[in-house]
Amino acid sequence: MPAIPVATNVQESRAASPVPTATITPPCTAATPSYGPNGAAKTPAEIEAAAEQAPTLATLVLTDGAILQGHSFGAEVKSVSGECVFQTGMVGYPESLTDPSYRGQILVLTYPLVGNYGVPSLEETDPLLNGLPAYFESNQIHVAALVVGQASAEFSHHLASSSLGEWLKREGIPAIYGVDTRAITKRIREEGVMLGKILFPTSVVGASSYHASGDDDDVAAAVLPEYQNVAWVDPNATNLVAEVSCKTPTLYSPAPGTELKRPDGRTVRIVAVDIGMKYNQIRCFVKRGVELLVVPWDHDFLAEPMDGLFLSNGPGDPTTITATIERVKQALALKKFPIFGICLGHQVFALASGAQTEKMKYGNRGQNIPCTDMLTSRCYITSQNHGYAVKAETLPPSVKELFVNANDGSNEGIYHTELPYFSVQFHPESNPGPRDTEVLFDIFISTVTRCLSTGKVEGPVEFPGAEAAQARRQQREQWELELAADDSDKSGRIVNGRRIRKVLVLGSGGLSIGQAGEFDYSGSQAIKALKEEGIYTILINPNIATIQTSKGLADKCYFLPVTPDCVRKVILHERPDGIYCTFGGQTALNI
Repeated sequence: MPAIPVATNVQESRAASPVPTATITPPCTAATPSYGPNGAAKTPAEIEAAAEQAPTLATLVLTDGAILQGHSFGAEVKSVSGECVFQTGMVGYPESLTDPSYRGQILVLTYPLVGNYGVPSLEETDPLLNGLPAYFESNQIHVAALVVGQASAEFSHHLASSSLGEWLKREGIPAIYGVDTRAITKRIREEGVMLGKILFPTSVVGASSYHASGDDDDVAAAVLPEYQNVAWVDPNATNLVAEVSCKTPTLYSPAPGTELKRPDGRTVRIVAVDIGMKYNQIRCFVKRGVELLVVPWDHDFLAEPMDGLFLSNGPGDPTTITATIERVKQALALKKFPIFGICLGHQVFALASGAQTEKMKYGNRGQNIPCTDMLTSRCYITSQNHGYAVKAETLPPSVKELFVNANDGSNEGIYHTELPYFSVQFHPESNPGPRDTEVLFDIFISTVTRCLSTGKVEGPVEFPGAEAAQARRQQREQWELELAADDSDKSGRIVNGRRIRKVLVLGSGGLSIGQAGEFDYSGSQAIKALKEEGIYTILINPNIATIQTSKGLADKCYFLPVTPDCVRKVILHERPDGIYCTFGGQTALNI
């Protein structure tokens, strides 16, 4: 397995902030809408009238002294404060803004254009979710404010019912555009997450009732007296889970005829602890035929009948929800049902197991973050949204790492080696995607059904591919032992503990005019590279009119059809150490 990079995205590595300055960065030119909803053309008079309505100039102030001005396109009710974080996703702003994990944060979207496909209707409901909104992750926007580089003045999408700006105004959420989001992201990456404020002129929102004291180190009070100032607010200092969790238990049932049954005929029931749950997590369970009972964060879920326990995602510092952690600790000791956690639920599971968490320098928020499966060495692209992480070095002996972040080396998942408990830091249910890891829901449900069928809650979760990966590791170790015992022939190259001396390259077969000649180029370059490594190269390609079949290139060339029968005969005769099937197009891949 390749070495995992050392974690650097943690709060301890944060550099000291520079001395606050009072430099004000002005916004870029404001955008003027030339089209209406869904591409409907505006008249010249309407365009001219829109151009005359100059947007309000709002200001983003950061605790390191940075002051950046932008144009307001959201609600202009009051100035706000929160934790300023960035997210690298290219799409999915309706889902991100309604994700409870963003509670109290000023969200900076790094993708340059936002709002071009509008916002779906809140009135359209999901029949599987008891009437909950079909295209959102909760029933409200949870960010404190939104910051983007460019807000699209027009939108077009078959689901769109309003613009992003109109939606933000209805929800009372401030938003600005025309800001250099790359500069903000660079600041956060270098200095760590910091608090921020979105301030509006007093002429728009009224005078401020807040007056900064001499200890506040508030640049805004000194250089922006005409703006309504507010106090710095750190959302992580409060129990954000209590704000976003449901208030009463709610049962979600699968569609008739799709139920997953227990041996006694009842529908399998999972209890989900809502510590900031996204609606798509509910969908992922219900569409798999299970009954999902969603309970509040401080509910005594141990008193509920269940076949499995699920811990949802959520916002803030996990150590603030001690009541949930203590109940999960009791659930672990009971050994009565499998347990699965996501995001904040992952951290809660780790804390209940005896591990520790830490504040990350700038967190991981985006839809393209790679994570390595420690059991199979396979890498997955994941969606993430978190500012805290589990400290892997504090895990107890019975709990091992399941996933590791391939960028910064932080922990992304854990599993119990003796009991069916596991959790992941990323979002396998991610909406709008990617969904490469949604299979984890199937793994959890199959674990639940396994325990129900055997009547025993024991043994670790069975992950697909783990046994095969273990067999490969054992084979590699055997090769390393054999190589250490006898390595007199130094030809070839050592790969994964085995000396590779002879390989077989599959060509693309016959090509006619107009077909892909790049297969000939890639194959010939591969043969040259292999020969440079001292590896004996055998080629199968019946096309004599190619570069790769030229005399002196491959060590041996078989002018045979690239068919399973011919390839099988060459393998039996030559006994190569490896086969390359990626340089012959679909013909070679089909073999």
